[in-house]
Amino acid sequence: MKLGLQLGMIPGKTVKEKQQWARDHGVEGIEVSPRDYPLDRLDQLLRDFEDSPVPVVSICGNPTFDFLDPDPQKRRASMEQSKAYLKACGALGGVGQIVPPIFGPPRINDLSPWKDAVTLEKELLVVLCQELGDVAGEHGVYLMLEPLNRYEQHLLRRQQDAVEIIERCQHPHVRLISDFFHMHIEEPNTPAAIRQVGRYIAHVHLADNTRLEPGTGDIDFRAGFEALADVGFQGYMVYECGISGDDKEASLIKSLEYLRGIIQEVTRK
Repeated sequence: MKLGLQLGMIPGKTVKEKQQWARDHGVEGIEVSPRDYPLDRLDQLLRDFEDSPVPVVSICGNPTFDFLDPDPQKRRASMEQSKAYLKACGALGGVGQIVPPIFGPPRINDLSPWKDAVTLEKELLVVLCQELGDVAGEHGVYLMLEPLNRYEQHLLRRQQDAVEIIERCQHPHVRLISDFFHMHIEEPNTPAAIRQVGRYIAHVHLADNTRLEPGTGDIDFRAGFEALADVGFQGYMVYECGISGDDKEASLIKSLEYLRGIIQEVTRK
């Protein structure tokens, strides 16, 4: 299990300074987003990380999230954007792109008694994931579906919701990202959920229940990391959170040390 940080969280004024800080503090991977590198700056992304001491391991999000919109042009735009980021991630040697397929309520009309909106969304999402999975496979990465919580998304909330799509999709390059913050809201038992879906987990996001850095709240990261170790997860766990306190750099360093201690304990067993 390896610790990573999102680019915007890393101290430093420039990308190079952030890369050096990450290296000096034992960070093993960096996650970027379309906010950091819009589509018209993907060439700059590749140049910025060509000789980075810490690699880009994932791209989080997409410029638009219209994958399940009733407008076919909007759907196609989101799909083509995702394909561009999957290609860039492959060029960087990363794990893949993280995609919540929708935010908020359904946009597709309910066609009951034939099929309700959620049924239609799931069937559409399976087809879209197969197409994106093919592109991910071409570039040696994963499309990673992200379940969110009930306040952000209606469709994929629990880990099993995403696994349902993954299993129906039957594509080796469509996988799951598990986010401790969202799981803390939606899963009755986070370690049990990890053990249930572990074979599909390609990536992990970290935040405490406060939505701040791990160690500031009541999430049991030791139990969660033990579950990840039990399912053989050896990938990246990337911070996606705010940082507490006036001295944010010190708070971040303290949190990294806290999680490294837990990783050492659970991997020694």
